[in-house]
Amino acid sequence: MEVIVADKAGFCFGVEKAVNTAFSSCKEYAEKGIPVYTYGDIIHNEEVIERLKSAGAMRLDDIDDLSDKEKAAVIIRSHGVSREEMDRIKATGSIVIDATCPFVSHIHKIVDEKSKNGTVIIIGNHNHPEVEGTKGWCNSEPFIVSDEKDLDLLPEISDTEITVVGQTTFSLQKFQYLVELLQKKYYNINVCKTICNATEDRQRETAELARKVDAMIVIGGKSSSNTQKLYDISRSICKNTYYIQTLVDLEGTSFESFGRVGITAGASTPNYIIKEVIERMSEMSFEEMLNNEEEVQIRTGSRVEGTVVSVKPDEIIVDIHYKSEGVITRNEYSSQPNLDLTTVVNVGDPISAKVIKTNDGEGQVVLSTRRIEAEKAYTKLEEAFNNEEVLSGKVVQVLSGGLSVQVDACRVFIPASLVSDNFERNLEKYLDQEVEFKLIECDIAGRKKRIIGDRKQVVSKKKAEAAKELFDRIEVGQVVEGTVKNVTDFGAFIDLGGADGLLHISEMSWGRVESPKKLFKVGDTVKCFIKDINGEKIALSLKFEDDNPWLKAEEKYAKGTVVTGKIARMTDFGAFVVLEPGIDALLHVSQISNERVEKPSDKFKIGDEVTAKVVDFKASEKKISLSVRALLQEEETEAEEEAAEEVQEEAPVAEEATEEVTEEVAEETATEE
Repeated sequence: MEVIVADKAGFCFGVEKAVNTAFSSCKEYAEKGIPVYTYGDIIHNEEVIERLKSAGAMRLDDIDDLSDKEKAAVIIRSHGVSREEMDRIKATGSIVIDATCPFVSHIHKIVDEKSKNGTVIIIGNHNHPEVEGTKGWCNSEPFIVSDEKDLDLLPEISDTEITVVGQTTFSLQKFQYLVELLQKKYYNINVCKTICNATEDRQRETAELARKVDAMIVIGGKSSSNTQKLYDISRSICKNTYYIQTLVDLEGTSFESFGRVGITAGASTPNYIIKEVIERMSEMSFEEMLNNEEEVQIRTGSRVEGTVVSVKPDEIIVDIHYKSEGVITRNEYSSQPNLDLTTVVNVGDPISAKVIKTNDGEGQVVLSTRRIEAEKAYTKLEEAFNNEEVLSGKVVQVLSGGLSVQVDACRVFIPASLVSDNFERNLEKYLDQEVEFKLIECDIAGRKKRIIGDRKQVVSKKKAEAAKELFDRIEVGQVVEGTVKNVTDFGAFIDLGGADGLLHISEMSWGRVESPKKLFKVGDTVKCFIKDINGEKIALSLKFEDDNPWLKAEEKYAKGTVVTGKIARMTDFGAFVVLEPGIDALLHVSQISNERVEKPSDKFKIGDEVTAKVVDFKASEKKISLSVRALLQEEETEAEEEAAEEVQEEAPVAEEATEEVTEEVAEETATEE
């Protein structure tokens, strides 16, 4: 067997710089008694991270944890961090050791400058540490594009200068493809080719090597983006591609039928791991592998049948008819945390499982039943994808970019943009809820599964069906009942079960409404009637004709009637008085007093109660005119009449007195005579 190793395999310049910086810092500050932290993972390789732990570097996940430390040294990961995170770390007084890859730092400078007066588009993987860090150096909100679907979500931004940068480890071929689509969508684009040269060379070399060999081994961390790209490229060319992290992952894999085996490695893979794999592959002769095959009757990834011989709360021991027994841990049996296995499995039960490792270090074979169930579930998902079936699952986790939905033993990711037909700001409400969706992507061939769901199209279809059913049965004038969905300053949107209707502020009452938010809140049930239907727009009203106050107004507010109301609003020419909800009357400035009044506000304020006389009523125009002056004049007239009556009542008394005096005088005269 011939083993061919890629020239560019292993640490790139940026990673090597970051790792060397980290190890030298551990040594330097350990001697000074200063604790050393790495903010997140220094690189995406578990082996290196474990070695750093042994060297004394502790992982820091939350900057706030530094507040209690007197003094510490913090190493910035090779992927870089946001400007805000960098400032917060410096503000704690910690010693900052910046191990950011120079290529990444260059991108930070580009987006910092270009985002001040323009728009930045970052082509890369959502939630990747490098992308998150780059976002943090933008002065305006950037757009992240990882695939063609993201392009459809971009708004109209042609009126600004657009700068495009790429994640340094992103697929060059995919970057170029997405740039071509962006250039067709926008004309004012400035493309900065920021994919690392080492990444570009490594991807090209991997493709060339995969065409020459019978099998490929790609070495790298499970969370390494650039290693995953190498695997995807190799797998697309060479079907027999294996993704491993260390030599242990090759255990049980047979290469006896391969004449040529190629080896490449991600940028975060240490040279000693690559060397171990090369040495192991080189020393394996065809005869040794044949002997191993005869000796080993089970392989990693194979399925075995067995019988339960022992059960503990956290593990199951299985007789698999092999020289050693198999063990199934709680995590490899069920996704349910803290499950007591003694409650679900009994000794003597038959069991099917998949081999994970042929030797766990203690002579036992590590098995998994979850992975058997996962394979069944993956098959089910693939069939549903091909048949465009609607699936149902429970939301088990709310992520920053969407929802994680459990379907049997598999997880399906629904991006936030595809959760609903409307933008959902709070996804937490979906946690533990059962949701329906369709699969728009189902890639289960590779080691890293990619299963994407779309709830938006299911919701949209159901709404369209409900809307059709609603419009088929409603008509103008019909009384309907719905739920308040949203309240604005101009009205309330009512969910009628298939479509929303607008209850405008002017249709909420026969009286004046200051604010819809004082009358309604989201979730209220409202009974109203349909005032108008215009295409897909439904206008609603609460102004039922039976409640129209103007029906009896002509009789109730006839000319000459004295009424009392409250001042609702004022203008320079008069004050409007509310007699009852829905009926306003005008008190003209000339009718406020017997004296001259310049403006109503000189005599009244909003809310004052006023008693006046109806001096005019126009039913056709729904206008009522009031007068306080007329009422005052009546009162003056009545006062004068009362005074006159009193004078008349006193007059006869005077006459009688005069008559008496006259009689007395007459009697006196007669006596004298």
